[in-house]
Amino acid sequence: MERKKRNILVVLIAIVIVVAMLSSFGLALFAPDTSKIVLPTPLASEPPEDGPGGGADGLVRVEVTPQTVQNVIRTLARPESYYREVTIEDIWGEGEEERGVTSAQVWADYGWTYTRSAWPGGTVRCSLVGEGTFWLWYEGSRAVLSGPADAYSADLEGQRIPTYEDVLDLPVDAIAATGYEEQGGLSCICVETAADELGYRQRYWISVDSGLLVCSETLEGEQTVYRMSSYAVERPVPAGTQFALPDGTVLHTPGGAVTPGPAAEEDQG
Repeated sequence: MERKKRNILVVLIAIVIVVAMLSSFGLALFAPDTSKIVLPTPLASEPPEDGPGGGADGLVRVEVTPQTVQNVIRTLARPESYYREVTIEDIWGEGEEERGVTSAQVWADYGWTYTRSAWPGGTVRCSLVGEGTFWLWYEGSRAVLSGPADAYSADLEGQRIPTYEDVLDLPVDAIAATGYEEQGGLSCICVETAADELGYRQRYWISVDSGLLVCSETLEGEQTVYRMSSYAVERPVPAGTQFALPDGTVLHTPGGAVTPGPAAEEDQG
């Protein structure tokens, strides 16, 4: 009798085990598959990109578009006092002999600008702009031409270069492309205009660091016909700089007093 009960108990235990196994397999067959979670492989950290859009200084450049570039440029300001050299090329052909090069030295100090430009052929023209007046003369002559100046005179009368203020005057629909580019080793805002009615396009590169226009090009179709470049700048103007007329009258001394200039003379040649 005892043995019979023991056999029944063994059979019941076997039945329970079989039912448990069937239940386990049944759940595996009919239950939906559980989603797997795959962890990404960790990536090695990269150093900040050293370029115009983001550099080792950790600064993130503000995005520039044709709609926003003028506002970004308005946040830039030229240094109050600096010296630099500017090269201007007029190009009318492919060869080196088919271009004229003007080299200009520029001293600027708190609203005063003195420019000495050596033209192709050796002629040297000097200009001095300050306090709403410009003075022009040729080196070796004491004859001075004078007249009223505006905000653009220091660039146009002396250096014969465009300014980044020109970009601010553009209609937005005249701006064809913008961005950050490296030019002459400097991080720059680049602006390109659409072709005008004569087919000319303008390109400007403005230094993010100094706010100065460091390069400009005029293109006729795909041919560059004008190029201006100036990458190095010394801040402030060198010690001992004087803004003077050819007769020796000093109109401005950095950090010093201003001497009234003579009345304007007619340029006799």
